[in-house]
Amino acid sequence: MESELKDLNSKQLKSTASSDDGGSAKDDRPLLKPDAADNIQELEKKFAPYVRNDVYGTMGRGELPLAEKFLIGIAMVTLLPIRVVLAMTVLVIYYLICRVCTLFSAPNRGEDEQEDYAHMGGWRRSVVVVTGRFLSRVMLFVLGFYWITETFRILDVQEKSENEAKNQSKDEDEAKDQDEESGRPGAIISNHVSYLDILYHMSSSFPSFVAKRSVAKLPLVGLISKCLGCVYVQRESKSSDFKGVSGVVTERVREAHRDKSAPMMMLFPGTTTNGDYLLPFKTGAFLARAPVLPVILRYPYQRFSPAWDSISGARHVFFLLCQFVNHIEVTSLPVYHPSQQEKDDPKLYAENVRRLMASERNLILSDIGLAEKRIYHAALNGNNSLPSVLHQKDD
Repeated sequence: MESELKDLNSKQLKSTASSDDGGSAKDDRPLLKPDAADNIQELEKKFAPYVRNDVYGTMGRGELPLAEKFLIGIAMVTLLPIRVVLAMTVLVIYYLICRVCTLFSAPNRGEDEQEDYAHMGGWRRSVVVVTGRFLSRVMLFVLGFYWITETFRILDVQEKSENEAKNQSKDEDEAKDQDEESGRPGAIISNHVSYLDILYHMSSSFPSFVAKRSVAKLPLVGLISKCLGCVYVQRESKSSDFKGVSGVVTERVREAHRDKSAPMMMLFPGTTTNGDYLLPFKTGAFLARAPVLPVILRYPYQRFSPAWDSISGARHVFFLLCQFVNHIEVTSLPVYHPSQQEKDDPKLYAENVRRLMASERNLILSDIGLAEKRIYHAALNGNNSLPSVLHQKDD
């Protein structure tokens, strides 16, 4: 990764080598100057999955047309305050529901400080799930997603006949049990475009997510994440933490595949993109050798893209709330059953699912990840300190 920053700074370092102080090799100037058009183009080629392409420009700081400024001005005094109040109301209501449902109930505690309420039974779990799905859809409505276009792909005739032929030689009862079990995915696999992805999946299937460990300590959201059954991970840790989390995820996927009442795991690639690219998946969801359900999210837009790529969180929320209408398109593919070769090779399994998803919605495959995204953000912000870029905590 250091070579990426060195390449971006090479021209600037050469230009300062003959300065008045004797040609010091150190250059404290920003990686990206406001007038460095060549640097901008070079950055956009290297870090294309994180490049913002809407009217608001790079990092949401582009020069807006007069008409766009006028629309934002109207939204600031009409939509924005109403949506903020409604969104906070929905969040607090659901927090209180989760608080009531978890009273006098001990959380399920595992290794590595994992803690969740996803394995509650009876009416408590039913209330948490039903109200969670409903209020998540209400939250999307508040944010301007009035309609959600959902497409469910089904197996074609040839695939169906092949599956039936495989089961013909088996006993009827055995085949019936196997079909019921094999048809239940252990995890949902989705591309990652925005934090809004989480709201959609909560409203659709209410799965468990992998989240930063700090999420568990956030006001309101922390308890909700525990009711979702989130698996917490410390991204900056270089210890055996990842191995522990991978084991928890694998066990959760197997449990969801076997037990219809267990929450499914929801797995994204490492970080969000601009929606046109699909990054590599971690192998955690595929180690369980269970079927998975691929889901593809797209956010069509005319002015503001809901993708959370190179824009700050606060700026993104502000512009999102100022949009009169937002759109989301969802494509759910058939449950993907791994072959024996894929079961034996989780990396092959993950890559084949990724290629299938990319071909269905014309997504571009990219092999860069969170580290490259941090480098891109650092360059845009004029931060040339490599250690702080690669090891900084996520906002």
